[in-house]
Amino acid sequence: MNNQTTIEKLKQMRLSGMAEMHYTNTLSNINQQYTIDQYVAMLVDQEWENRHNRKIKNLIRIARFRYPATIRDIDYSANRQLDKNTFERLALLDFVRSHENVIITGATGTGKSYLAQALGHQGCMMLMKTLYYNTTRLMEHLKLSRLEGNYSKSLTVIEKADLLILDDFGLAAFDNQARQALMDIIESKYDRTSIIISSQIPVSGWHEMIGEGTIADAILDRIVHSSHRIQLKGESLRKNKLK
Repeated sequence: MNNQTTIEKLKQMRLSGMAEMHYTNTLSNINQQYTIDQYVAMLVDQEWENRHNRKIKNLIRIARFRYPATIRDIDYSANRQLDKNTFERLALLDFVRSHENVIITGATGTGKSYLAQALGHQGCMMLMKTLYYNTTRLMEHLKLSRLEGNYSKSLTVIEKADLLILDDFGLAAFDNQARQALMDIIESKYDRTSIIISSQIPVSGWHEMIGEGTIADAILDRIVHSSHRIQLKGESLRKNKLK
Protein backbone atom coordinates (compact mmCIF):
# COMPACT_ATOMS: atom_id res chain seq x y z
CA MET A 1 0.00 0.00 0.00
CA ASN A 2 1.31 3.46 -0.95
CA ASN A 3 1.03 5.66 2.13
CA GLN A 4 1.54 8.85 0.13
CA THR A 5 -1.38 7.96 -2.13
CA THR A 6 -3.55 7.31 0.93
CA ILE A 7 -2.57 10.66 2.43
CA GLU A 8 -3.37 12.51 -0.81
CA LYS A 9 -6.77 10.83 -1.00
CA LEU A 10 -7.51 11.82 2.61
CA LYS A 11 -6.63 15.43 1.77
CA GLN A 12 -8.83 15.38 -1.32
CA MET A 13 -11.70 14.15 0.84
CA ARG A 14 -10.98 17.08 3.21
CA LEU A 15 -9.87 14.77 5.99
CA SER A 16 -6.83 16.88 6.75
CA GLY A 17 -6.64 15.88 10.42
CA MET A 18 -6.44 12.22 9.55
CA ALA A 19 -3.97 12.92 6.75
CA GLU A 20 -1.60 14.88 8.96
CA MET A 21 -1.64 12.31 11.76
CA HIS A 22 -1.21 9.38 9.36
CA TYR A 23 1.73 11.12 7.69
CA THR A 24 3.40 11.82 11.06
CA ASN A 25 2.79 8.30 12.30
CA THR A 26 4.18 6.64 9.18
CA LEU A 27 7.40 8.63 9.49
CA SER A 28 7.98 7.32 13.01
CA ASN A 29 6.28 3.92 12.53
CA ILE A 30 3.96 4.65 15.44
CA ASN A 31 1.12 3.06 13.48
CA GLN A 32 2.81 -0.32 13.98
CA GLN A 33 2.11 -0.09 17.73
CA TYR A 34 -1.68 -0.23 17.39
CA THR A 35 -4.27 -2.69 16.22
CA ILE A 36 -6.22 -1.68 13.13
CA ASP A 37 -9.25 -0.74 15.24
CA GLN A 38 -7.15 1.35 17.61
CA TYR A 39 -5.37 3.11 14.79
CA VAL A 40 -8.56 3.96 12.90
CA ALA A 41 -10.13 5.26 16.12
CA MET A 42 -7.08 7.46 16.73
CA LEU A 43 -7.28 8.93 13.22
CA VAL A 44 -11.01 9.57 13.58
CA ASP A 45 -10.49 11.28 16.96
CA GLN A 46 -7.85 13.54 15.42
CA GLU A 47 -10.13 14.48 12.52
CA TRP A 48 -13.02 15.20 14.89
CA GLU A 49 -10.82 17.43 17.07
CA ASN A 50 -9.50 19.32 14.04
CA ARG A 51 -13.00 20.00 12.75
CA HIS A 52 -14.19 21.02 16.21
CA ASN A 53 -11.34 23.49 16.56
CA ARG A 54 -11.98 24.90 13.08
CA LYS A 55 -15.63 25.47 13.96
CA ILE A 56 -14.63 27.38 17.10
CA LYS A 57 -12.08 29.47 15.19
CA ASN A 58 -14.69 30.31 12.55
CA LEU A 59 -17.30 31.27 15.15
CA ILE A 60 -14.82 33.61 16.85
CA ARG A 61 -14.01 35.17 13.48
CA ILE A 62 -17.70 35.71 12.67
CA ALA A 63 -18.38 37.18 16.13
CA ARG A 64 -15.90 39.99 15.43
CA PHE A 65 -14.98 40.69 19.04
CA ARG A 66 -13.20 43.97 19.64
CA TYR A 67 -10.40 42.22 21.52
CA PRO A 68 -9.68 38.71 22.82
CA ALA A 69 -11.32 38.11 26.19
CA THR A 70 -11.56 34.80 28.01
CA ILE A 71 -13.15 33.57 31.21
CA ARG A 72 -9.81 32.33 32.56
CA ASP A 73 -8.24 35.81 32.32
CA ILE A 74 -10.87 37.67 34.33
CA ASP A 75 -9.50 39.56 37.32
CA TYR A 76 -11.67 39.02 40.38
CA SER A 77 -9.29 40.79 42.73
CA ALA A 78 -10.12 44.28 41.51
CA ASN A 79 -12.39 46.30 43.77
CA ARG A 80 -15.39 46.35 41.46
CA GLN A 81 -17.72 43.98 43.34
CA LEU A 82 -17.66 41.25 40.71
CA ASP A 83 -18.76 38.05 42.42
CA LYS A 84 -16.72 35.12 41.10
CA ASN A 85 -19.35 32.47 41.81
CA THR A 86 -22.08 34.46 40.10
CA PHE A 87 -20.03 35.13 37.00
CA GLU A 88 -18.71 31.59 36.71
CA ARG A 89 -22.29 30.32 36.84
CA LEU A 90 -23.12 32.66 33.97
CA ALA A 91 -20.08 31.29 32.13
CA LEU A 92 -21.81 27.90 32.03
CA LEU A 93 -24.18 29.67 29.59
CA ASP A 94 -27.34 28.13 30.98
CA PHE A 95 -28.89 31.57 30.48
CA VAL A 96 -28.42 31.15 26.71
CA ARG A 97 -30.07 27.75 26.76
CA SER A 98 -32.97 29.30 28.72
CA HIS A 99 -33.18 32.29 26.33
CA GLU A 100 -32.42 34.77 29.11
CA ASN A 101 -30.37 37.95 28.98
CA VAL A 102 -27.43 39.48 30.85
CA ILE A 103 -27.10 43.18 31.67
CA ILE A 104 -23.69 44.51 32.76
CA THR A 105 -23.57 48.10 34.02
CA GLY A 106 -20.88 50.26 35.55
CA ALA A 107 -18.71 53.30 35.04
CA THR A 108 -16.31 53.56 32.14
CA GLY A 109 -13.22 51.40 32.47
CA THR A 110 -14.68 48.93 34.97
CA GLY A 111 -14.46 46.04 32.52
CA LYS A 112 -18.00 45.73 31.20
CA SER A 113 -16.96 45.11 27.60
CA TYR A 114 -14.35 42.56 28.63
CA LEU A 115 -16.85 40.56 30.67
CA ALA A 116 -19.42 40.64 27.87
CA GLN A 117 -16.89 39.50 25.30
CA ALA A 118 -15.52 36.80 27.63
CA LEU A 119 -19.02 35.34 27.82
CA GLY A 120 -19.28 35.65 24.05
CA HIS A 121 -15.96 33.86 23.58
CA GLN A 122 -17.20 31.12 25.88
CA GLY A 123 -20.29 30.84 23.69
CA CYS A 124 -18.08 30.28 20.65
CA MET A 125 -16.14 27.61 22.55
CA MET A 126 -19.48 25.88 23.13
CA LEU A 127 -20.32 26.18 19.42
CA MET A 128 -22.92 28.90 19.91
CA LYS A 129 -23.20 31.42 17.09
CA THR A 130 -22.29 34.75 18.66
CA LEU A 131 -22.30 38.32 17.33
CA TYR A 132 -20.63 41.32 18.95
CA TYR A 133 -21.61 44.90 18.11
CA ASN A 134 -20.93 48.37 19.36
CA THR A 135 -24.56 49.49 19.70
CA THR A 136 -24.12 52.89 18.03
CA ARG A 137 -22.33 51.38 15.05
CA LEU A 138 -24.99 48.70 14.74
CA MET A 139 -27.74 51.30 14.63
CA GLU A 140 -25.84 53.20 11.91
CA HIS A 141 -25.37 49.98 9.96
CA LEU A 142 -29.09 49.22 10.15
CA LYS A 143 -29.97 52.73 9.02
CA LEU A 144 -27.75 52.27 5.98
CA SER A 145 -29.11 48.80 5.27
CA ARG A 146 -32.64 50.23 5.33
CA LEU A 147 -31.64 52.76 2.67
CA GLU A 148 -30.00 50.03 0.59
CA GLY A 149 -32.95 47.68 0.91
CA ASN A 150 -31.08 45.11 3.01
CA TYR A 151 -32.72 45.80 6.35
CA SER A 152 -34.62 42.51 6.60
CA LYS A 153 -31.51 40.55 5.65
CA SER A 154 -29.46 42.32 8.33
CA LEU A 155 -32.10 41.59 10.95
CA THR A 156 -32.20 37.93 9.94
CA VAL A 157 -28.44 37.61 10.53
CA ILE A 158 -28.87 39.06 14.02
CA GLU A 159 -31.95 36.95 14.74
CA LYS A 160 -30.13 33.69 13.93
CA ALA A 161 -27.35 34.34 16.45
CA ASP A 162 -27.63 32.29 19.64
CA LEU A 163 -26.01 35.14 21.56
CA LEU A 164 -26.02 38.83 20.64
CA ILE A 165 -23.74 41.30 22.46
CA LEU A 166 -24.72 44.98 22.44
CA ASP A 167 -21.74 46.88 23.82
CA ASP A 168 -21.69 50.53 24.96
CA PHE A 169 -25.48 50.59 24.97
CA GLY A 170 -26.88 54.11 25.24
CA LEU A 171 -23.73 56.13 24.55
CA ALA A 172 -25.55 57.80 21.64
CA ALA A 173 -29.14 59.00 21.76
CA PHE A 174 -31.76 56.89 20.02
CA ASP A 175 -33.56 58.67 17.19
CA ASN A 176 -36.77 57.27 15.68
CA GLN A 177 -35.00 54.92 13.27
CA ALA A 178 -32.57 53.59 15.88
CA ARG A 179 -35.38 53.13 18.38
CA GLN A 180 -37.43 51.15 15.86
CA ALA A 181 -34.39 49.07 14.88
CA LEU A 182 -33.75 48.26 18.53
CA MET A 183 -37.38 47.25 18.94
CA ASP A 184 -37.15 45.01 15.88
CA ILE A 185 -34.02 43.33 17.24
CA ILE A 186 -35.49 42.77 20.69
CA GLU A 187 -38.78 41.50 19.28
CA SER A 188 -37.03 39.05 16.94
CA LYS A 189 -34.92 37.59 19.72
CA TYR A 190 -37.37 37.70 22.62
CA ASP A 191 -37.78 34.25 24.21
CA ARG A 192 -35.84 32.68 21.33
CA THR A 193 -32.20 33.59 21.89
CA SER A 194 -30.15 35.70 24.30
CA ILE A 195 -28.69 39.19 24.50
CA ILE A 196 -25.84 40.59 26.59
CA ILE A 197 -25.97 44.35 27.08
CA SER A 198 -23.17 46.44 28.57
CA SER A 199 -23.85 50.05 29.49
CA GLN A 200 -22.51 52.95 31.51
CA ILE A 201 -26.09 54.00 32.12
CA PRO A 202 -27.91 52.26 34.99
CA VAL A 203 -31.03 50.34 34.02
CA SER A 204 -33.15 52.92 35.86
CA GLY A 205 -32.14 55.47 33.21
CA TRP A 206 -32.84 53.33 30.15
CA HIS A 207 -36.47 54.35 29.72
CA GLU A 208 -35.57 58.01 29.34
CA MET A 209 -32.53 57.17 27.23
CA ILE A 210 -34.54 55.10 24.75
CA GLY A 211 -37.36 57.66 24.63
CA GLU A 212 -40.85 57.29 23.13
CA GLY A 213 -42.59 55.84 26.18
CA THR A 214 -44.61 53.08 24.54
CA ILE A 215 -41.65 51.66 22.61
CA ALA A 216 -39.35 52.03 25.61
CA ASP A 217 -41.86 50.12 27.76
CA ALA A 218 -42.04 47.31 25.20
CA ILE A 219 -38.25 47.06 24.85
CA LEU A 220 -37.55 47.09 28.57
CA ASP A 221 -40.31 44.60 29.29
CA ARG A 222 -38.65 42.11 26.94
CA ILE A 223 -35.08 42.73 28.10
CA VAL A 224 -34.99 43.57 31.77
CA HIS A 225 -37.46 41.14 33.31
CA SER A 226 -35.67 38.09 31.89
CA SER A 227 -32.15 39.23 32.67
CA HIS A 228 -29.28 38.49 35.03
CA ARG A 229 -27.66 41.69 36.22
CA ILE A 230 -24.07 42.57 37.06
CA GLN A 231 -23.43 46.03 38.45
CA LEU A 232 -19.75 46.90 38.62
CA LYS A 233 -18.40 49.44 41.09
CA GLY A 234 -15.13 51.23 41.65
CA GLU A 235 -12.69 53.23 39.58
CA SER A 236 -11.52 52.54 36.06
CA LEU A 237 -9.24 49.51 35.81
CA ARG A 238 -7.30 51.33 33.11
CA LYS A 239 -6.77 54.26 35.46
CA ASN A 240 -5.51 51.96 38.20
CA LYS A 241 -2.98 50.37 35.84
CA LEU A 242 -1.44 53.79 35.23
CA LYS A 243 -0.83 54.41 38.92
